[in-house]
Amino acid sequence: MREKLEQIKSSALEAINNASDLKVLEDLRVQYLGKKGELTAVLRGMKDLTPEERPVVGQMANEVREALEVALADKKVGLESEAVNQKLKEEVIDITMPGRKMPKGHMHPLHKTLEEVQNIFLGMGYEIVDGREVETAYYNFDALNLGEEHPARDEQDTFYFTNNLVLRTATSPVQVHTMEEQELPIRMVAPGRVYRSDESDATHSPIFHQIEGLVIDKNITFGDLKGVLAEFAKKFFGDKVQVKFRPHYFPFTEPSAEVDVSCVMCGGKGCNVCKGSGWIEILGCGMVHPKVLEMAGIDPTKYQGFAFGMGLERLTMLKYDINDLRLFYENDVKFLSQF
Repeated sequence: MREKLEQIKSSALEAINNASDLKVLEDLRVQYLGKKGELTAVLRGMKDLTPEERPVVGQMANEVREALEVALADKKVGLESEAVNQKLKEEVIDITMPGRKMPKGHMHPLHKTLEEVQNIFLGMGYEIVDGREVETAYYNFDALNLGEEHPARDEQDTFYFTNNLVLRTATSPVQVHTMEEQELPIRMVAPGRVYRSDESDATHSPIFHQIEGLVIDKNITFGDLKGVLAEFAKKFFGDKVQVKFRPHYFPFTEPSAEVDVSCVMCGGKGCNVCKGSGWIEILGCGMVHPKVLEMAGIDPTKYQGFAFGMGLERLTMLKYDINDLRLFYENDVKFLSQF
């Protein structure tokens, strides 16, 4: 039995030492140490030994097993290292080869329009002002002359957190904060997300974007307002565009107007987009109501101002002939890759 163990140890160590790869090494482990391996067979034959021989042979068998396990582990480390080195040699990267071309990204059409509008007003001397999206009811309604009974304050139109906290329904509160905090004169535009309790369809969304402007100074007239908006329309839609002001009503401006431009699709001849009228409404505007100035701490007898507001999505839809508002928010790569 002892001779058999010595023979197993000698032949196993030699085979392990000569193993060429990890598969051969695993086969040797099974051959000698597996359930049906040679060393296991010897251990099973110990029942035929005398009581005096069993401890001696058992100790020797354990020593052989330990020696084989150590040899297997050492050889495995060596073979794994060789395998890694060989793989690295085979996977050498030629840094002179051209790299993979990454697909080019595209600016979102809303961002393109926003950037264009901001650049137009920056060129006129306006500053860009940002503001909070969660507002108090005072700044969202009261400070803009929207009384307690105004329908815009209904829950069917506005998202309320509490009776006094809302998601802003326009960027107009930014104008109020600016009037309260900034020294006069003021010439600013406030772009940003706004929220209305609307169902999502081709022309409505509960989340959309507005750009609102404000000018406060001495001797400001409606003529100044008309000049600014006419210049904006020509820079945004082209020199040939015509501009028309229609009387309207807004609680925070007096007098108020809506601004139409000649249809950018048909040139004013009449089409489906303009419903045959030749004109398309793009924004609302007016002279800042004296009551709004007073609530902001500005003397309306010394200072006047005008304000205007436009929807970013509407401008973009007109600019790029897009007929469904939902396309802006679906992240359709095929749609976005056009811009």
